Amino acid sequence: MMKYTRNNLKKIEQYLADHDYKLIYEKGHFKSGYCIVNDSNIIVVNKFFDVEGRINVLQEIIPQLDLTDGIFEN
Repeated sequence: MMKYTRNNLKKIEQYLADHDYKLIYEKGHFKSGYCIVNDSNIIVVNKFFDVEGRINVLQEIIPQLDLTDGIFEN
């Protein structure tokens, strides 16, 4: 289980950047709190989420991205 800290959030953001994904925090009406634009490798997350909410959403998104080295593997 990952702790909900800004440092861990930065690590996740860097992991996505290393895999050529652009992470944007914006307001929007997302039912799930996020949107993935697969053709452009862009992930949009609700900017009103706190650190815990952002980490939870990114934990949900990353397995869907089909990356070869999972950051959340046990």
